[in-house]
Amino acid sequence: MREPDRALIDEFVDSLWLADGLAKNTLAAYRSDLALFAAWLDERQHTLLDAQEADIDAWLAHLHRRSERLRPTTLRRFQASLRRFYRWLIDQGRRSDDPLLNIQPPVVAERFPKTLSEKNVEALLAAPDVATPLGLRDRALLELLYATGLRVSELVSLKLFNLSLDDRVVRTFGKGGKERLVPLGEVAAEWLQRWLAEGRPQLLKGRSSDHLFVTTRGAGMTRQMAWTLIKKHAVAAGIPREKISPHVLRHAFATHLLNHGADLRIVQLLLGHADISTTQIYTHVARARLKELHARHHPRG
Repeated sequence: MREPDRALIDEFVDSLWLADGLAKNTLAAYRSDLALFAAWLDERQHTLLDAQEADIDAWLAHLHRRSERLRPTTLRRFQASLRRFYRWLIDQGRRSDDPLLNIQPPVVAERFPKTLSEKNVEALLAAPDVATPLGLRDRALLELLYATGLRVSELVSLKLFNLSLDDRVVRTFGKGGKERLVPLGEVAAEWLQRWLAEGRPQLLKGRSSDHLFVTTRGAGMTRQMAWTLIKKHAVAAGIPREKISPHVLRHAFATHLLNHGADLRIVQLLLGHADISTTQIYTHVARARLKELHARHHPRG
């Protein structure tokens, strides 16, 4: 990738952060998508600034040929990144035309979140060995995820001062740094209390840390580590691998709330979704569950 393109991407990503306060992972995705396109253009003696509709068509065709390894949603994200980048160039007065104006977004089949039954969740929560400090940590972590619907990235960012067991509430910062308060159930609060009183001091061994969940080294957990723990305990609980995802307890949290009559707007607030259309994907899962129950229990189902 040429240096002018690298500098242009840096400037664009910085502008997104300043204007919208997007999360680090979102900014990294924009940077990665544009860097791949810039490298591809460089091989053809073009730059991001002078790319035309034909270049973008050829790039999307190149990605489509790799689509056996790329999900349709990833292809759509590549195009969305380019669309926002070139509109930014137009706003900046660096281009007068939009090379994506006549390019239609790829059709993506509707996907529903992977979720678990309440029986699956009970098995997952019971999987850690709570006779050990690590097992106590993992049980408290899983209980907190299911009780609050936090994203894994939000969970590993929690500090001790974000948790109030007296008020049974968690303060977290979601996408774009937006703050929200999420209530905590009695069971999750009890497991967190046990972790803080028994497990955490044993792992820290006199070291200090303000992270709520710590490793054997006394450091905070990473997203990757938390995901690995979720997957390990899910497998131990006998949950099919196709049902396991990093946000599987977040999805279960939302679906089970709706199944038990929660209002969609309340679920939206608890999940920290800016747009209710994002929350509505769970209504499909809940509706499917209701149909299944009807078919199983109604005499004419």
